[in-house]
Amino acid sequence: MTATADARESNRLRRDAVGVGAVTFFVVSAAGPLVAIAGGFPIGMMFGDGAGMPAALLACVVVLLLFAAGYTAMARHVVTAGGFYSFAARGLGGIAGGAAALIAVVAYNAMQIGIYGMFGTAARALLLQTAHLDWPWYDYSFAALAAVAVLGYRQVDLSARILAVLVTGEYVAMLILDVAILHAGGAHGITWVPFTPAAALSGSPAIAILFCFAGFMGFEATTIYGEEARDPERTIPRATYLSVLLIGGFYAFSLWCLVNGAGAGGLVAHLKSLADPTRFVFDLATQYVGSWLSATMSVLFVTSVFAGLLAFHNAAARYFYALGRDGLLPRALGRTHRRHASPHTGSATQTVLAAAVLAVFALSGLDPVLTLFSWLTNVGTLGVIALMALSSVAVPVFFARRHGGEGGNGGKGGAFRTRIAPIVASGALGAVLALAVIHFDVLTGSAGPLRIVLPALVFVAGALGALRAWRIRRVDPSGYARLGFGGQ
Repeated sequence: MTATADARESNRLRRDAVGVGAVTFFVVSAAGPLVAIAGGFPIGMMFGDGAGMPAALLACVVVLLLFAAGYTAMARHVVTAGGFYSFAARGLGGIAGGAAALIAVVAYNAMQIGIYGMFGTAARALLLQTAHLDWPWYDYSFAALAAVAVLGYRQVDLSARILAVLVTGEYVAMLILDVAILHAGGAHGITWVPFTPAAALSGSPAIAILFCFAGFMGFEATTIYGEEARDPERTIPRATYLSVLLIGGFYAFSLWCLVNGAGAGGLVAHLKSLADPTRFVFDLATQYVGSWLSATMSVLFVTSVFAGLLAFHNAAARYFYALGRDGLLPRALGRTHRRHASPHTGSATQTVLAAAVLAVFALSGLDPVLTLFSWLTNVGTLGVIALMALSSVAVPVFFARRHGGEGGNGGKGGAFRTRIAPIVASGALGAVLALAVIHFDVLTGSAGPLRIVLPALVFVAGALGALRAWRIRRVDPSGYARLGFGGQ
């Protein structure tokens, strides 16, 4: 083996490190099931379509399954840590790949860093209640940052084992409440009204749809573990479908139970009467099961947020690694640890960036949930939706360039997976992206210039990424031709 080949081989991510279960836990934990159900959906029901949220959720699942059909078909041929960037580059060319690359960096870092605001607030409330410790929120956030830094630096399977335990606890606790509500017959008997068209179209369905999509953010990151997965051509598609169905089924069932628990007719009025709508689920836990479940869920809420921090950190670190390896970012980022085979420079970079942003918000005195969490996670959500729409456009173009054979039709499903599903998904995701931009002030609570500046960050990142790829094409045509191929 030549010195160059040896260096390339030693600079790879750890092969055969994770299977379907581990990849699924990574992306499910990024979605933060308990955080979405207890923190996001009550607000979505209050400002959206109320009791019709379960129906909006199922509509979201349909769109995501259409997206997954094309996404997984292409994932069998594009196996790199570059995720959306590689899909865009391989399907639409290096300029589009460069745009996707910088959008991904902004989106996943914004998502990860924003979550520290929620973690600090939730951990402070928990420790204040249970141990009477009155420390500022950022103390807890920086402690979490240190733990995430260590885990992100280490082998990927260590993170997977920790996430498996945390996510399982969330599901068990929520399902206990669901079963208790059904066993008690809900507030006024069990009703299927939440799944009717009338309920789905009541209030503001557009806001409900946006909150539903936000609840899935993270599931799409299955492809970035392709280089570390066992049998990635099978593992990544299976993990993607399993994630959509697991998250979607759990959300729809739990939301239906919660609507029954409070009563469909008076749900919105009940939510508006609460001083803090995010206490809705915890109050129902106390009512239908007991204070012990509410207390347990309070702890699991904090661990759920931590799981999301770790999952999005791993995603951001792998994007740094993939873009550094391909020259879109400094090549030092494209290095892996000699022992752990982890993207340690990307991990360290993400940690330093997060620490800097945290310090700014800590010194500013701004509310960590209403600003740090709300602003950044919604910028991240906007970016991921844009990347999903772009990738859906890339899929049919990619397969159109492959003439015949399995490479041309994407295997099982043929034209449906490689053309029909991604085209429909790109249209639906484009509409969701437009709704997110239009209603960004509702999602973030921001007004004035911020409602324009914050979403503009995504589009500015795309423009800068495209410009960077264009410059590479001018000075290094061979390097430009390799964009998106990564380890393949």
